[in-house]
Amino acid sequence: MLVGTPISELLLFAASLAAAGLFAGFLAGLLGIGGGIVIVPLLYQMFTLFAVPENARMHLAIGTSLGVIIVTSLRSMRAHEKKGALDRNLLKRWAVWVVLGALAGTGLAAQVSGRDLRFVFATVALLLAANMLFGKESWRLGDVLPSRRVQYIVASLIGGLSALMGIGGGTFGVTFMTIYGKDMREAVATSAGLGMLIGVPGIMGFVWAGWGASGLPPLSIGYVI
Repeated sequence: MLVGTPISELLLFAASLAAAGLFAGFLAGLLGIGGGIVIVPLLYQMFTLFAVPENARMHLAIGTSLGVIIVTSLRSMRAHEKKGALDRNLLKRWAVWVVLGALAGTGLAAQVSGRDLRFVFATVALLLAANMLFGKESWRLGDVLPSRRVQYIVASLIGGLSALMGIGGGTFGVTFMTIYGKDMREAVATSAGLGMLIGVPGIMGFVWAGWGASGLPPLSIGYVI
């Protein structure tokens, strides 16, 4: 654990986290994502280096990432809003469903093993990467968003999957909006707001799920550090 660790390793740990934070913030502003896709793997490796128990590493990485996402999402959303790109009405319409999905995802995360969470993260991350690499602008399902019922279902799924992965939901949101003809800048700006809706209930859930867990690093509050 961190107590008794050589100062050189602690400095390396701090420097790595700072670099990840800078990169995550850059991605949040550029792409409307919360940075979790970068932060979670790095935190997992850092917690492995510092001998955090294996059954708590992924939960701790996800819970901590959700806390970071609250900040990056809020700042990114405000920056895009100043440029007039935010679709506030759509964000309000999705808000309740995203939060409910995030609560459900957090509840599920508390019940499954770290190995299962790693599998979910890796599988979905690979699918997202494949879409970014091979996806084409011509891949559209329509020119307008589908019915509100479909939107609510998708918003719930975005909240649930994002909470399971410790990400802000921006990648899911941008993909969904753009395949239905939403302008990319507007999709990025609106998706930036999803991170706060996911992060707040998510971090509360991971604090509760990890409360009293053994082997956590100093200063941890449940599965959040």
